[in-house]
Amino acid sequence: MLNIGDKAPTINSIDENGEQITLEQFKGKKVVLYFYPKDMTPGCTVQSCNLRDNYQLLLDKGYVVLGCSADSPERHQKFIAKHELPFPLISDESKEVLNAYGVWGPKKFMGKEYDGIHRTTFVIDENGIIEDIITKVKTKEHTAQIIK
Repeated sequence: MLNIGDKAPTINSIDENGEQITLEQFKGKKVVLYFYPKDMTPGCTVQSCNLRDNYQLLLDKGYVVLGCSADSPERHQKFIAKHELPFPLISDESKEVLNAYGVWGPKKFMGKEYDGIHRTTFVIDENGIIEDIITKVKTKEHTAQIIK
């Protein structure tokens, strides 16, 4: 379990274009790393669009935004195109990043238990230290939760 003040786990994955993406690339910048269950689903779309609609504000506050789910790069490309998302989405089909951040695990929905992604956002400072962990994400007001 990660805590505020911990060093953020490394990321070595690919984005929607199949390009290598690492946390090191963003050293010296604050990173909003949001984990969401699945592209094209209602809650994930609302959350991603809230970040899109407030993207300039986040940039002005010095943040880089990265989304992450277990969806394929191709599915991410469709999600980005459909909703005009201006930030990269990490494709973590192997679930290495999801497991490193502790967001993959048992969930319950309509009485059924299954493994899935727990919607969680990590705010990481310029030195790679976790400065906030948002576990009770309000999809329609997510940016406000980040910049308080």
